[in-house]
Amino acid sequence: MQTLQNCRPRTDDRSNSTLMQSFTRSHFLISAPSSNSGKTTLTLALLRALKNRGLSVQPFKCGPDYIDPIHHTSAAGSQSINLDTFMASENHVRRVYAKYSDGADVSVTEGVMGLFDGADKMSGSSAEIAHLMDIPVILVVNARSMAYSAAPLLFGFKNFDKRVNVAGVIFNFVSTPSHYRFLKEACVDAGVESLGYFPQNNTLSIPSRHLGLHISAETNYEQIIGDLAEALPKTVDLNRLLEITQRPDEDNYPGPVHALPKISNLKISIARDEAFSFIYKQNIEMLGRFGEIRWFSPLHDAVLPETDFLYLPGGYPELFAEKLSENTSMRASINDYCKRGGRALAECGGMMYLAKNLTDQSGDIFPMAGVLDCATSMQRAKMTLGYRIADWNNIRIKGHEFHYSNFLDNDMPCEAINVTNAKGVETDTKFYRFQNTVASYMHLYWADNESFIENLLAIN
Repeated sequence: MQTLQNCRPRTDDRSNSTLMQSFTRSHFLISAPSSNSGKTTLTLALLRALKNRGLSVQPFKCGPDYIDPIHHTSAAGSQSINLDTFMASENHVRRVYAKYSDGADVSVTEGVMGLFDGADKMSGSSAEIAHLMDIPVILVVNARSMAYSAAPLLFGFKNFDKRVNVAGVIFNFVSTPSHYRFLKEACVDAGVESLGYFPQNNTLSIPSRHLGLHISAETNYEQIIGDLAEALPKTVDLNRLLEITQRPDEDNYPGPVHALPKISNLKISIARDEAFSFIYKQNIEMLGRFGEIRWFSPLHDAVLPETDFLYLPGGYPELFAEKLSENTSMRASINDYCKRGGRALAECGGMMYLAKNLTDQSGDIFPMAGVLDCATSMQRAKMTLGYRIADWNNIRIKGHEFHYSNFLDNDMPCEAINVTNAKGVETDTKFYRFQNTVASYMHLYWADNESFIENLLAIN
């Protein structure tokens, strides 16, 4: 089979012209029976291998994860986009997928957790995304210590929900070619096409940290991704993968997505550097309707730019606490802005930066911006994780919480905002307020919630 680009018909090619004109682009979702099956590693290998073929590749990530999309973007050379049917409406997710997949030769979506794992049963799951977008699923199965037992596993995933098209499988952690032959026989009996396998190779892996795959200057991600992409085509049939996941152009969702008009002309400053990188592109697009986006670095810049609204997203401030603390001019600039009543939103790591100080895992204490009457610590770390729903001034905003840090002391006043988890059970997640600065451990998704930003900008 030819590459996807070469599948497009020549003007003088009359044979199979109808078929060739109908199928021009490939769309698929990489999922697995469970977490820790190697989805991300395989996704990165696919993204780079397809890019190396000269194809334009658009990556997506199911769920609220920030780290995987950073790696996707590096592997594909295109900004990875989150798709989340819990935090956003189905119509919004469809429009986001349409906007970013338009024009790409291949759209690759990495799932979250197991295929059917959602916030509440299947709600918000990878399966729900695959059904909503009508894109086939390619399962990644951890075949370590498994042979013919793959048959009932695959049969169950293929037939559990007929609305979800499980089109193929790639086996991971396969020990030998003979091991793969047993797995391939299981595929025949399960009725799921095997597209190949990835052998066990400890050198082709990315280290983990407390927030999933991590970003570290000590790891040569480019080298690892390049090696993954070089190894993958040796045992995975990329041609067949592209062939079985092609979709007619007319099935793309929905029509052209036009930019929405400007609402105001504020100067909006957003922190972005090694310490603050947990940002949804769609959120920034919504903020862009309210004014001019100005990026700045609390690590490297001397002072805050002229600002009408400040956004401090999450990230890894604990890994750069010493350097953040040493930038005293920036800390003073942000302290002055907030204490003069400047409007600001700080999420998780951004809130930690606005605190009096931050204690790292070693017990070292570093002064921070000193805006908020609290101190945070990475010692005695305990994971807090889950989707959140907040009701504030009759506006519902959704997001998620994922952190290991905690408060050492906290004398901040709370806003009258009720926060529940995905099942509607009240949580102890709080929103805090200092003058016009709002802070919380909750990461928010407001890309389809214009009212939330309007409400935030109206506080005084």
